[in-house]
Amino acid sequence: MARYWPEPPYLHDTAARTGILLVNLGTPDAPTAAALRPYLKEFLSDPRVVEIPRLAWWPILNGIILTLRPAASARKYASIWMQEGSPLKVHTERQAALLADHLAQGGHGHVEVEFAMRYGRPSIQDRLQAMRARGCTRILVLPLYPQYSASTTATVTDEVGRSLARMRNQPEIRFVRDFHDDAGYIAALARNVRKYWAAHGEPERLVMSFHGVPRRSLELGDPYYHECTKTGRLLAEALGLPPERALLTFQSRFGKAEWLQPYTQPTLEALAAQGIGRVDVICPGFVADCLETLEEIAMECRDAFLHHGGKAFHYIPCLNERHEWIETLAAIAIDHLGNWLGQARAAETSPPARDARPRKAGAGH
Repeated sequence: MARYWPEPPYLHDTAARTGILLVNLGTPDAPTAAALRPYLKEFLSDPRVVEIPRLAWWPILNGIILTLRPAASARKYASIWMQEGSPLKVHTERQAALLADHLAQGGHGHVEVEFAMRYGRPSIQDRLQAMRARGCTRILVLPLYPQYSASTTATVTDEVGRSLARMRNQPEIRFVRDFHDDAGYIAALARNVRKYWAAHGEPERLVMSFHGVPRRSLELGDPYYHECTKTGRLLAEALGLPPERALLTFQSRFGKAEWLQPYTQPTLEALAAQGIGRVDVICPGFVADCLETLEEIAMECRDAFLHHGGKAFHYIPCLNERHEWIETLAAIAIDHLGNWLGQARAAETSPPARDARPRKAGAGH
């Protein structure tokens, strides 16, 4: 295998372009055990996702998890699969298209927008190569994780680095680290909740559920817990909710180790047992609905709350394609693009550079 990927066609006669690459976690290609197996293997093989020594983890992953879990996960994916495909991929692709349209309407039509999945397809490597082939020499990588974590955001940085290592002529790269306390993001979340309440009434409790990570990551210095709590506090303040009406929890625990607490489902069960009749749940750590929101929260947690005596359970959908979110996404991107926007616009309006390739001997005078 060649050390470097082949370079795209000669680009000296093409204006240098600026691009944005949105990145989300990932999804299998289909809701089947056969499709889940390679997806789960790629995801759970990442040492940032599972911080267990490979000698100990590899037999568990290959001997137990990849034997038993694909079929069970496939049934869950099948319960939320959309006609166009996986909800996470569908919403992310739509967000990319809407972002491109919004930028074009604001005079930034010269900026290319693509999307990729960290695990599964389309891969970061494939999208970066495609953007380079279209002349992108400046690329902003925007992970769609509001709160930074080594097990999510950092894996995107890692994968981009592996792609750059295979390129001879590397593009200039910028990253968005997080946007957990971005004013536009908080306002978009609050407006989403208010619109839902205007149509369905208000609950006795609002539960803000974030994806969990092992507690050990907090002890080792990962900022994820603190960024989640700040997002939750800012959202509650924006909604004018007192502390007793807005609860912050963590979902999706995996394995026997302690994860960040309080856990979402036990909290909901306790609220029902206490006589709380209605709860609404929102997931501010996700900007697009996916398995963790549509199946785990809207189905499993709903059943648990009602089974323990609750009367009404409402799941408030993610931001998905809401206009206020696309506006916020554009503002975040423009802020990080900075001086690249002027460079990209100038490149689009300037005549292309003359072909600077050396001529073959005897080819004219």
